[in-house]
Amino acid sequence: MGRADARRAARSGGIRRLFTWRRMLGTFFGLCLLVVGAFGALYLYVDVPAANAQAEKQSNVYEYSDGTLLARTGSGVNREIVDLDVVPKKVQHAFVAAENKSFYRDQGVDLKGTTRGLLNTLTGKGKQGGSTITQQYVKNYYLTQDQTVTRKLKELVISLKVDQRTKKDDILAGYLNTVYYGRGASGIQAAAQAYYGVDAKDLDVSRGAYLAALLQAPSQYDWAVASPTGKKLVKERWAYTLDNMVDEGWLDKAERAKLTFPVPQPPKAAPGMEGQTGYLVEAANQEMARQGITEEMREAGGWTVTLNIDKKKQKQLEKSVDRELENQLDRKSNQVDATVQAGATSVDPKTGKVLALYGGVGATEHYISNATRRDYQPASTFKPLVLASALENGSTTQDGDLIGLDTVYDGTSRRPVVGSDVPYAPQNEDDISYDSPTVRTAMDKSINSVFAQMVVDVTPSAVKKTALAMGVPDRNFPETPSLTLGTMNASTWDMAGVYATLDNHGRKVTPTIVKSAVHRDRVMEPVDGTGSQVISRASADTVTDALTEVVDMGSGHEANTPAYDAAGKTGTAEENKAAWFAGYTPELTTVVALYGESPKGGTQVSLTGTANSGRANGGGFPARIWADYTLGALGGGSDATFDLEGVERGETTVTESPSTTPPETESPEATPSKEPETTPSQTPSETPGEESPPAEETPSESPSGTPSESPSSEGPDEDRPPGERPGSDTGLLGQ
Repeated sequence: MGRADARRAARSGGIRRLFTWRRMLGTFFGLCLLVVGAFGALYLYVDVPAANAQAEKQSNVYEYSDGTLLARTGSGVNREIVDLDVVPKKVQHAFVAAENKSFYRDQGVDLKGTTRGLLNTLTGKGKQGGSTITQQYVKNYYLTQDQTVTRKLKELVISLKVDQRTKKDDILAGYLNTVYYGRGASGIQAAAQAYYGVDAKDLDVSRGAYLAALLQAPSQYDWAVASPTGKKLVKERWAYTLDNMVDEGWLDKAERAKLTFPVPQPPKAAPGMEGQTGYLVEAANQEMARQGITEEMREAGGWTVTLNIDKKKQKQLEKSVDRELENQLDRKSNQVDATVQAGATSVDPKTGKVLALYGGVGATEHYISNATRRDYQPASTFKPLVLASALENGSTTQDGDLIGLDTVYDGTSRRPVVGSDVPYAPQNEDDISYDSPTVRTAMDKSINSVFAQMVVDVTPSAVKKTALAMGVPDRNFPETPSLTLGTMNASTWDMAGVYATLDNHGRKVTPTIVKSAVHRDRVMEPVDGTGSQVISRASADTVTDALTEVVDMGSGHEANTPAYDAAGKTGTAEENKAAWFAGYTPELTTVVALYGESPKGGTQVSLTGTANSGRANGGGFPARIWADYTLGALGGGSDATFDLEGVERGETTVTESPSTTPPETESPEATPSKEPETTPSQTPSETPGEESPPAEETPSESPSGTPSESPSSEGPDEDRPPGERPGSDTGLLGQ
C-alpha cells in the first residue's frame, strides 16, 4: 500500500470513528432532551392569558380619492353569545366532524399539524391548516391572528393547559361563539341569522354542516359569491362533514342519504352600507383580498383605505342611471321593469383607476354588485376583440385578402361559416342580410355573419388568446365560431379593462379601486393598473377607428355628440338577457350593462319590454346612460381627440359576389321583430342633437353594406350542436 492509499484509509477510518451509530444515536437523544427541556421551560413560563379585548377593536375607514369619508366599518362585532345547550347536538357534532374528529379524545393539540404550520411559517409558505378545535379557540379567544413562530408556540402551550383545565363542552362553546363565518358574522348565532335567517337553536344538521364546512374558507365558500369551483368545493366539504358524522356514529346512514345541500339565503348588506357605498366597500375589500389582506386581517380593524373613486364622477354616474333608466321604470307595477338590474364601471385608461362604479339599486336591497358580477355574457361587445386578433395575427379571409377595415365580407344572415369543423350559421339582428359589407360597416351594424366568419379566418384559439391577454377573465369559453357573440362570462369591471386597453393603444389596463390601504402594522402594496403591450398600437388604434364610426352613425349612435370624441360598441346577449354599451373617450373608459334577473331566485330572464320599449339593446338604455354620464364626468365635454397611428385598411377587392338572400327554410321559432326603433335620438346635452337612425330594412343593390331583403323564416337547427344553432335566440345577439 502506498502512502496516498494509507492516508485515504486513515481518513476513512477517522470518519467512520466519528460517525458511529452510537455517537449518532447519542446526539439524537441529546437533541430530543434539549427540545423537551426547552418545551418544559416554555410550558412553565407561558400561562393562560386573559381573553383578548374585543372592546379595543378599531373601525376600518374608507375614503374617496380626495380623502373625504365614504364609510366607517367594523366598530362593533356582529356576535351574540349562546350557551352550548342551545345548539342542537347534531349541529355540534357537525362542527367536530368537519374540523377535528378526535376532539373528544385528544389532548387539545395536533403536534403533526402544528409542526407543519411552524415549518411553513419559517419557510414563508403562509397559513396552514391542521389545528384542533382547542387550538383554534385559543387563537381566537386568547391570542391574535399573526402568523409567527412565537404565536404558534404559545398557542401550543396554552392549548395543552386549556384542555387540562376546561371541559370539552366549554371549549366547543367558546369555539362556536368566537369563530368567524363570513358575511360579518362572528359566532354561530350571527352566522345562523346571516346565512339562513334562523336562530342557532333552529338549525338542522344539514344547515349546520354547511356552516361547519364554511369555516375552511368563508369568503370562497359563501354560496352567494362563490365561483363554480368554490361551490363545488364547499358541497364536497359539506358531504365530507356528514360522512364523518356517520363514521363517528353521530348520524344515521339512512338519514344521511336523505339530506340535500341547503342553499343559503342571499346576504344582506350591513347597516351603513346603503346605496352605492356597500358596493364600493366590497369592491375594495375584494381587491385587498387579492393582494393578500385576508378577511380575518381586515376584520381585526384599524385600516384606512383610500379608494380611487372620484366623488364627483361617482355622483354623476348615480344621477345618470336614475335619469336615463330608473325614472323610466315602474318597478312596482311592471313585472319586466322589476327584473332590470344595472351595472357600470368607469376607468381612467391611462392608469386603470376605477373612478366610478354602479352596483345596483342599493347594496341593502340587492347585495350582489352588478358592476363586478360575472354571470352574464358580454355579447357583441366582444366583436372588437375578434377584429383586434385578426389585425394582430395578420389574418386573411378565405380568399386570401388581408383583414382590415376595408376588407369585404359576405353579410348574408344565417350564412354557414366556411372552413370550420363546427357548423355555425348565425342570424343577424332582425334577420337582415347585407350586400358586400366592409369590416367597418360590419362593426357599425354589428353583423353577426361577418364576425362569425372572421373568427374562423383568424381561428378561435387565436381569438381566445388575444381576448385573455386583453383582460377577458373566463378561460373556459369554448373555441368555436360562436365566441364572436360573446358567449363567455364577464363583468362591466372586466370589460372596462378590456376597452381601456384599446383606449390605451394596446397597453394592458387592469381596473384598480384601492389607492392605498394602511394599517399600523402593515401596508398593502397597491395594484399597478398598467402593464405590458398586449396588442400592437396599430391593432388597437385600428379597432378604435372602427368604433368611432359605431358611435357616429352605427348601433351606438345614442352616445354621439359633438361635445367629445368617442368610440364604442353595443351588445345584446342571447334571449335578450343582457344589454351592454362599452365605450371610451381619450380620457375615460366606461362600460354600462343591463341584466334581466328574476326577483325570485335570481335566475336570468329576458329584458324584452323594459319600460314598455320592446326589445332592450345596448344602443338604448346603456348607451344613453353612458352618454349622460360621460358628458357630466367630462365637465360638459372635452377637446381631446384620439391619437391614432397605423390604422390598417385591409384589402378591398371582392373576389366573389356574396349571396344576398339566405336559403328558404322553416322553423317553428318566432322571427325577431323587424320594426325599427322610432324613439328620436338625443345627444347627452341640454338641447336635442342630431338623429342617427338605425339601418333601414329596404332592399338595395349597393355593394357598400346596405341591407338586402331577407325571408322571415328561421333556419333548421337540428343538425347544429348546442349553442351553435341560429334561431331567434341567436338573432338577438346582433347589437
